[in-house]
Amino acid sequence: MPYNKNKQQAFEAAQQGATEAFDAYEAIVKDDADYGHQLKHLTQEVNEAYQQINNALETASETQRERLEQYQRDLQQIVEDVNQKQ
Repeated sequence: MPYNKNKQQAFEAAQQGATEAFDAYEAIVKDDADYGHQLKHLTQEVNEAYQQINNALETASETQRERLEQYQRDLQQIVEDVNQKQ
């Protein structure tokens, strides 16, 4: 039972981390004021999300794995988009 609980908690942490990174990305795209600070915040959120996703992948079910891999692809798209704008 603790294994399944930890597995679910890891997935939920990864899901929350990805959501926070996506929110930070939306904020940086919509508001150019204080871009440097926003970019630093976005970088931190993306890095944290990647860590949480990698942790969750260690114990993920097949369904969770598919979702986590989609989060990774979405985060990679954010990184590529930001890099193109610089």
